[in-house]
Amino acid sequence: MRLLRSSTRFLLRAAAYIWASPYTVAGLALGLACGGRWRLVRGVVEIHGPGVRWVLEHLPVSAAAMTIGHTVLGRDPGALDRTRAHERVHVRQFERWGLLMGPAYVAASAYAYARGRHFYRDNPFEVEAYAADRRREREHSSAAGR
Repeated sequence: MRLLRSSTRFLLRAAAYIWASPYTVAGLALGLACGGRWRLVRGVVEIHGPGVRWVLEHLPVSAAAMTIGHTVLGRDPGALDRTRAHERVHVRQFERWGLLMGPAYVAASAYAYARGRHFYRDNPFEVEAYAADRRREREHSSAAGR
């Protein structure tokens, strides 16, 4: 029974990686084309460097990090460390949405904007990721108070 559970878990994880792989390849290509340095952290490729920093600073909303599939582009190693919880939420979103993630994210931003909301902060994908940030902050503050 345990073998069946672990085999099923492996197959589901493999499917998630395959489903998100077109975006992962694009993220790898962008990060490496910018001359970024990479590291593998719990199944996610994190890339940082001056070229990556420049790209992130010139987005419509300047970002410390950005997720593309199983690739996270960050300004520097510290930014990758600080944003890891938030960006891992986006990794899981790419696993759920796969090829539909890009269009779904843009549509969610357009919908928020059309309703008079902020296209980034009120995007449901970002709302979910920022909720993870708040949970992480609460955990750290309660751990510090012990």
